[in-house]
Amino acid sequence: MKKFLEKSFSRIPNSGRYVVLAITLMLLFPLFPTNATFKYKFNLGQTWLYEDFVSNVNFAILKDPSEIARERADLERDLSPYYELDLAENARRKKTFLQRFDQQLRQSRVQFPDVARNTEGYQNYGLSVLERLLNKGILKTDTFISTKDKEFVVNVLRGNTAERQTLQNILTPETAEHWLTDSLPFSHLKEPEFLLPLLEPLLTWNVSFNADKTHEFKQQAIEKIATARGMVKSGELIVPKGGMVTQTVYQKLTSFKEHYESDYLSSRKFYMVLFGYFILSFVILLLFILYLKYHAIGIYKKLRWLIFLLGWVVLYTYLMYGVRASEVLHPYIIPFCIAPIIIKNFYNRELAFVTHTICVLMAGLITAPGYEFMLLQMLAGLVVVFSRVDMRYWANFYQSILSIVIVYVVSFVGISFIEESNIQLIDWSVFIWLCLNGFLTLLAYPLIPLLGNVFGFVSSITLAELSDLGHPLLKELSLKAPGTLQHSLQVANLAEAAAATIGANELLIKVGALYHDIGKIKNPQYFIENQSGRNAHEDLSYIKSAKYIIEHVGEGLKLADKHGLPQPIIRFIETHHGTTLVEYFYRLHISQNTEGVIDKPFFQYVGPKPTSREETILMLADSLEAAAKSLKLLTIDSINALVEQIVAGKIAQRQLECSALSFGELELCKESFKKTLRSIHHIRIEYPIIS
Repeated sequence: MKKFLEKSFSRIPNSGRYVVLAITLMLLFPLFPTNATFKYKFNLGQTWLYEDFVSNVNFAILKDPSEIARERADLERDLSPYYELDLAENARRKKTFLQRFDQQLRQSRVQFPDVARNTEGYQNYGLSVLERLLNKGILKTDTFISTKDKEFVVNVLRGNTAERQTLQNILTPETAEHWLTDSLPFSHLKEPEFLLPLLEPLLTWNVSFNADKTHEFKQQAIEKIATARGMVKSGELIVPKGGMVTQTVYQKLTSFKEHYESDYLSSRKFYMVLFGYFILSFVILLLFILYLKYHAIGIYKKLRWLIFLLGWVVLYTYLMYGVRASEVLHPYIIPFCIAPIIIKNFYNRELAFVTHTICVLMAGLITAPGYEFMLLQMLAGLVVVFSRVDMRYWANFYQSILSIVIVYVVSFVGISFIEESNIQLIDWSVFIWLCLNGFLTLLAYPLIPLLGNVFGFVSSITLAELSDLGHPLLKELSLKAPGTLQHSLQVANLAEAAAATIGANELLIKVGALYHDIGKIKNPQYFIENQSGRNAHEDLSYIKSAKYIIEHVGEGLKLADKHGLPQPIIRFIETHHGTTLVEYFYRLHISQNTEGVIDKPFFQYVGPKPTSREETILMLADSLEAAAKSLKLLTIDSINALVEQIVAGKIAQRQLECSALSFGELELCKESFKKTLRSIHHIRIEYPIIS
């Protein structure tokens, strides 16, 4: 997968980076807001820092949302619900009464002789009582009604008309039965007990809640709630410079802002807003590209790096847009620090912070979360840059994540004190989102090897694995060329110490040193560190000897490709000799060449020359370690002279002309080389003898 992507990226022409930039803008374009943005920032209780603000239009002063919410809650609490009396059910019950009356009379004519004699009178009286009770309404008690007192008013629908009635004027099944049992004995009938078993079963509820009508009435009432209180006329001073943003002023400013933004949108000039966002987005991305071109040229030339970096910008902008549109999540849950942590592990802290800044700027531009959010993200990014987010050590990684969360929390408290001036007004729920942010930032750990494999990057985790002497290549080197392995270990010590003095990637250069001479596995006998007896070059011409020496670079590249070594490590193999000559055999060839034919190309490495600081340091360390072994007398002066001579020789041969190593850093490296060589060869300062 990694090799496939590398080959694919290499086939894309240089103009591809501009295509990537255009695609990035196209992906961001759908997120551009279409509404105008009010240019003033203000908060309740703060001082107005701008000039006198005078309204240039007439606008209504909107009520505070909390006030509208209270009015709505009051309306819902005092709402008179709608109940409906079922007239059809009343007719069915009267019919049922007549049927049961006749049936009961036939069965008990002897028991109730007065009913038999005055059937019509009993029947009419029972119907009138039933009709009276049913028409009064028998209410089905629900949870809402049970919490109200008797004076609570409800609306009872009777056909097409609605009557407002208090609960005390509406019966329940229990009160209807009580009324019936209490009133029947006082009727003019001699045998009223005949009617009681006929009427009681029919006194169930016939008035029920009408949800549709209640909802309709509720919506009409809500729509009538006034959303504004008063007016501000054109030319009226809203707040003077240095004035306090009180509650009244805050409502006026909020109302003006809403009027301004809605009026701008209705004027159909939103295309100007889109164009403005396009310009700012283009400027942000262009500055990022220019930074890469002039300060990270190695990244700028690699299209996969450009896609990787701009991908973070698009990803975070879409995440921010989605979270802002959600009513559940909070923007502080987005782990912006994952990007700088990963980039820092793949490249360096400067690129990590610049990319983090671009991500925050772009997401902030499009979603406008406020300066507080952007300030917190920038502070968290600085923590990533300053901390030791080393994936090789869990303790350092967890400590860095904890530091990020602490900075988030402390900074949010500080901002809250500035804005609210009251600890009780702080939104403490934000701290939960910030802690979740820290937890999600832990995803950086598994993402580093995953993205490294996809894009062909090298992380500290990969380098730590490659530095294990149990790696198949290093084991083979130890068996076939043990002297070369010892040489590589010494070079690694020299180079790692020098890299530490200038802040270069110590682990990268250490691994590069371990593998830079793996090509010597094929013909180890032609290299002096592996020779213990007869010199294998004695039977060869100088050109043939130089050929075997130079070949170790090409053989190393073949082995590196076979074992899938990362490209940065392969670069060390390619560049550790640059385009220098195999000096020893070249000089012997010149001294014995009587025909004047120099044949210089046969003695020259093909390069390329080192470009990065790490590659340059390795070239110098490799030459110094080999040269130090040839010194017959190892003293402080001889080592110092050797370092100066080797470095000057590389400069004279123009091997450092493509290097990113500065002259100041070169001087620091020279001092480190001298110190490390003295330590390796156990050279001590000679103290004068005091007699």
